[in-house]
Amino acid sequence: MIYFCPTPIGNLKDITERTLEVLNSVDIIAAEDTRVTLKLLNSYGIKKKLISYHKFNEVSQSENIVELSKDNDIAVVTDAGLPGISDPGEVLVKKLIEEKIEFKVLPGANAALTALVLSGLDTEHFIFYGFLNSKSSLRKKELENIKDLKFTLIFYEAPHRLKAMLDDLYEIFEDRKISISRELTKMYETTYRGSLESILNNFDDITLKGEFVIVVEGFCKKNEGIDIKSILEAKIQSGVKKSQAVKDVSKEYNLSKNEVYKISLEVFNE
Repeated sequence: MIYFCPTPIGNLKDITERTLEVLNSVDIIAAEDTRVTLKLLNSYGIKKKLISYHKFNEVSQSENIVELSKDNDIAVVTDAGLPGISDPGEVLVKKLIEEKIEFKVLPGANAALTALVLSGLDTEHFIFYGFLNSKSSLRKKELENIKDLKFTLIFYEAPHRLKAMLDDLYEIFEDRKISISRELTKMYETTYRGSLESILNNFDDITLKGEFVIVVEGFCKKNEGIDIKSILEAKIQSGVKKSQAVKDVSKEYNLSKNEVYKISLEVFNE
């Protein structure tokens, strides 16, 4: 059996009992960086044969892992998080499916979802985008393609590219609510929240160290002059249930359901 095992994104305690059981039971562990994985294994007293499986040898090593799996149970891990999500793993999964080889994926720590909940932005519908192109011109083209999406967007970014990425984001998306999380689950975990403009104006306050997750508000048409609160009041007074009123208004005015729901709370608190 081949197991795709999530590893902690920071705090080594954020590993499931099931993952530890699998790591203890398999014959071989395929690791993105064997040095990083060795630290994790040592902290739990696990000794196993390690082989490398990273983005530069993913194609050839996938062939090797398939061959090894005929006589061995294998765990696939990356440095942090779930294999295949902005990390090696996708190539091997596709090969296993093509060759009708059974495999299992274990649930566990994920930086994108952790940052999403921390952001306070709409969690009902969201899109995980991952890393944008490192070249500004290509990054702007990517942003142009997704700027009108109504869903909350989640990006990963390296510290040395964060400022340039935010500058391009502001140029293409204009001002929106944003949340930036760094060092998730670690001692110096920090989340910066505010408008994109305010974040850029106070960029020097951000410590450029660790991995960054950027969560951005989805596109909303500006509804200047429209009193959403009064519209909700009218619908509710006419007999429409609160939950349905929120759905109707968010759809009619292209607004986040979370935002409309917050306004509906004001109606009931009066």
